Parts: sequence; C-alpha cells; structure tokens
Amino acid sequence: MRMESRRVHVLRLGRMAYEDSAALMMQLVDARRRHEIPDVLLMVEHNPVITLGRGGGWEDIPLAPENLSQRGVRVTRTDRGGRATYHGPGQLVIYPILQVNTGDLYGLISSLEEATIRTLAHWGVTAGTDPEHPGVWVEANKIAAIGLAVRNHITYHGLALNVSTDLTPFGWIVPCGIVNGGVTSLKRLTSLSPPLEAVTQIWMREWAESYGAEWEWGFQSAPWVVASIPSGPEVDRLYQLLRATHLHTVCEEALCPNLGECWGQSTATFMLSGDVCTRHCRFCAVASGHPGALSKQESQSVAQAVQRLGLDYVVLTSVARDDLENGGASQFAHAIQAIHQKSRAAIEVLIPDFSGSRAALDTVLQERPDVLSHNIETVPRLYPRILPKKHYARSLDVLEYAKRKGFTTKAGLILGMGETRGEVLSVLRDLRNRGCDLLSLGQYLPPSERHWPLEEYIHPAEFSWYMHCAQQMGFHGVVAGPLVRSSYHARDLGATVSRGRLISLRDRKM
Repeated sequence: MRMESRRVHVLRLGRMAYEDSAALMMQLVDARRRHEIPDVLLMVEHNPVITLGRGGGWEDIPLAPENLSQRGVRVTRTDRGGRATYHGPGQLVIYPILQVNTGDLYGLISSLEEATIRTLAHWGVTAGTDPEHPGVWVEANKIAAIGLAVRNHITYHGLALNVSTDLTPFGWIVPCGIVNGGVTSLKRLTSLSPPLEAVTQIWMREWAESYGAEWEWGFQSAPWVVASIPSGPEVDRLYQLLRATHLHTVCEEALCPNLGECWGQSTATFMLSGDVCTRHCRFCAVASGHPGALSKQESQSVAQAVQRLGLDYVVLTSVARDDLENGGASQFAHAIQAIHQKSRAAIEVLIPDFSGSRAALDTVLQERPDVLSHNIETVPRLYPRILPKKHYARSLDVLEYAKRKGFTTKAGLILGMGETRGEVLSVLRDLRNRGCDLLSLGQYLPPSERHWPLEEYIHPAEFSWYMHCAQQMGFHGVVAGPLVRSSYHARDLGATVSRGRLISLRDRKM
C-alpha cells in the first residue's frame, strides 16, 4: 500500500553515535522502499565523528588517526555525496528519508537550503548559497553542509547545521574538500546558543512551507497495533480457574493487549500481594491506593493453578507494597517454595524495587528463581514525571546485585512516552554494563485519558533496529515489538538455566 509522499513524520533521535543513527536510517530507507512507512525526517545530534563521503579520503584529514583517537573522534566512511565533514554536539543533523522522482532531487536540495537560510534569519543571520558548492554559507564561511544519497528513489543522509558546535575539529579536516573555505556556527556569529529543539521547530516549519509538505512529530496513528480478542477454550479454562482461586493476573490488571494470545497458550503472569499498588505511576493501569491484607492462601493457590494448567514456565509479579516491611518479598518467596513443591516449572520473578532493600531482595533470591526480572520502564529524564516514587539508579542496582549473585537478569522498557531514541540506547548500555541478560521493548498504550499521554507510536521497523542494537551490545535474548510486554513470550525469551548457562527454549526439543 502506497503512502502519501507529502505527509512527513519527524522522529527525534536525540544524541547518539553516528553508526547507530546510520543503521536506523538504512532500516527506514528499506522500509520506505517497501512502502511500509511514509516519508520521514530524522533529527539527531551526533557524538564526535568525521565522516567521509564517496569523494573523500584520508587526504582530507591532515591530523594523524592516533591523534584523532586521543581526542575522542571517530572516522567512518559513508555512501553519501561529498568529501569529509565533522559531526558533533551542538550540531543539528537532518536525514530526510523521502521518496522522490529523479527530477525532484534538486528541488529537495533547494528546499533544505532555503529552510536553513530562513531559520538563520530568525536569529538575524543573513545567509545564502554558493552556485559551485552545495550547502549554506555566511559570506565565505560554510554554516550548513549538505550531502545526499539516493537509493531506489529514496533519499537519505542530508544536512548538518552548526548551531553551537565546537568548530575546532573542523581544523583537523579539509571541510567538504574546500581548501580556502572557512566554517562558522550560529553561536560564533551571534554569541547565542539556542537549544537544538528550538532550532528544529523553526527549521521544520520553514522546510515544510518550502517543500510543500504537511508534517507531525512521530507516528500519531498505528494501524499495525492490532491485538486479538481473548477467546477460545484455553482462555475460558484459565479465566474460570483464576476466578475460582481468587487469583490476580497482570494480564487483566494492566490491560495487556496480548491477553488473548497468552491465555490461549495456557500462559499467564500471576500477580501477588493483591491488585492495589501503593505507587502512582502515571503510565500504569493497575489500581493504586491503600492495599488490603495479604492472603495467606495466595502461594498455595498459585502453585495449584500452575499444577492444574501443566505449566513449565511461570512468571510471578506483584504490585508495589511500600506499606509492608519487606515490600512483599515474602510473598514471592512463599510462592516460589509452593510451586517447587508441586511442579518442575521454571520460575521468572518480575519484582518491584523493594525500595532498595537488599534484605528483601535476598529473601527472593534465596529461593533460586530461574530469572530475576525488573522493569526500567522509561528513560531517567522522564522518571520524576512518570514514576515519581521510583529511582533509575536504584532499579539498575537491583539488576546488578542479582547478576553479581549469579542470576539471569531481565529488564523491560515501554516506548512512545516522550523519550528520544538516543536516550533508549543509553539505557540499554547501562543495563548491559550491569550484566543484564534479557530485554523486552514494547509500545506504550495509555490505559485512559487520565494517564500519561502518548507521545508517538514506534514503527515495527524501529523495533527491529532496537533489537539489532541490543543484540550488538551483547544481550542474550531480546524481544521487541508494538505489542510486547515484559512477560510476553517469557517462556521463549526468558529461557531456562542449566548448570549456570542460558539455554533458549527455542533450541530445546520440546
């Protein structure tokens, strides 16, 4: 199905390494070629890097490679046009992934230049173009470089505008192969350092007018988010069993979109310690307030349900119980003990942070669950507004502590709440640096209008890119997609532990 070519979606990548953004760019180029996505623009700020276009070589970099490495600058080749240029913090880089006809390419380049000239005029800078060289110039100094590539009528690479960029690294190269040309920035010309977000807003407005496009931040609709209606004999059987034993599942309480699929496969995530949480996380559908007393029969009821369903992989989670001395850790311990007495099922525990109590965490770990899971949920910048009672560093400590104790660890995030792609990659690196083994990434879907608003939908092509990035970082197992939740396909992803080695259930003969 073909998309409208003049409707453009703008994706905020934030700060990230050039190689990561290039991988996403090419993932989206292929998706655009297959008409799986409409036209998109990527907005990114790179870590220090020198890129060489098709016409460039080491002759464009007078500084020795070891000297560049000492300065924290990487060098990489690209398939864009042009020669050498530098990308770094304070520079707005724009990658248009657009479907164009051959005759429209020069019109696109002209629109990129025109939008940049108009944007600079907002800060009183008079800029123009050079008929011999692409880009935008202020007198004899280049302030924005342009280098495009086209594959199957899809454009990629793009424009780099120096806003508050440190211009020193441009002295280490021959910028764009122009020996006698200088380089400047908005900050050098005006002594101003406007936020890249402000520059981006103005640039997008000017470009849309110049190019004749309508645009919006991210994807604001998602025809790919479709969940099956819970139905079938297994769903009915599990529902009746849960009601008869007065058990709760996170599948129901959190309005999980995969309830039908998982229940249809006799899989459920049991929620311990009741169904009322003491925290008020703005994204979560679980009721919050003042919980009642703990059930003394809960652990035995869960164990009986596991036995009657014949499960070989069980996920146990709970609401946060900050009202209890050990945060509800004993309920996990009792449930694990009861299941081990009645079943040989592998057990994954998806735990709260127990307010940072190591004693509470040890209470769970001493019962030897097969996988210790704890959700990070979102990026640290958003914690104060979305998870006011949770702490990012504390959550990382939970996972690191369990890993040091020899456990397989797992974490989950939900995307689309206002994070940038670069922030997500930073969280994934934090997790891997603490030894996290398994990862789940899913799409945020607001439970109601009272909850944290949806910022954007994440396209399946982006989830594929996230999965690739995580695998490159060294995660042993990754599941990522619009309908993924922390316990989704836990049996397949979560795997089991045998003699301390992670074994994927997909590789076992079942």
